[in-house]
Amino acid sequence: METKEIVNQLNKVRELMREEKYNDAIILINKLKELDKNNDFDYNFTHQLYQLDSNARSLFNQQIILKQIQEISRDQNSITFNDLNQLLKQKTELNLSNDILRREIEILILRNQLSCKLDGDKIKLDSA
Repeated sequence: METKEIVNQLNKVRELMREEKYNDAIILINKLKELDKNNDFDYNFTHQLYQLDSNARSLFNQQIILKQIQEISRDQNSITFNDLNQLLKQKTELNLSNDILRREIEILILRNQLSCKLDGDKIKLDSA
């Protein structure tokens, strides 16, 4: 793949992420990762690709988590990380460790996407 095409594809990933189409971005990233394995991209492109991969996956996780927490907050005022994680596995097939789940929730809070308080292993939810 030529340099110009790699740049175009990386920009397409960024655009998909701006549009919050994280799953589409991840699909394109996976295709680019396969090409990178076979073609050995320039280090700068590889670095950008894997940085976008990490960010897209995290934002995709956050999108799913936020939706589930919004649903939960209608009926409950708190939930444990373990219970939320089990719910996510059952309803969305999202399979994260509790540490990663906590980190994603902390990022949602920092991004002002989620209003709640963390108290040990509990997430205290604000009613929507």
